[in-house]
Amino acid sequence: MAKANLVSKKVRMGHRDIIKYQLLTYCFMNDIQLSKNELDCLTLLGALGKHELASFCNTAVEEKIFKTAQTVRNFLTKAGNKSLVYKEGDNKKKICLNDKLNIQTQGNIVLDFKIFYVTQK
Repeated sequence: MAKANLVSKKVRMGHRDIIKYQLLTYCFMNDIQLSKNELDCLTLLGALGKHELASFCNTAVEEKIFKTAQTVRNFLTKAGNKSLVYKEGDNKKKICLNDKLNIQTQGNIVLDFKIFYVTQK
């Protein structure tokens, strides 16, 4: 049987931090590049849950993630094209993180990743 070096860590995180960690992991595994502000914007959306688009844009500006609501809208369009965000409705659009990301945002959250590398000998 092959020997492996095992690293096991237990870390307590805040609500937004654990959402951000899941988003970082998803983007890393799917080779999606995001800036810090874009990542913070998605983290905010995950923390707030399904939200009305205009209201969310204003909240992102109030939290100083982006400078204008239009910049937030532009990023959300980009995120929608990458299937990170889901938009629904015609008039007062609602937005949320895409379910396919499988990002846990509610209740108690425990992440159990098993990531490995095997040498070829």
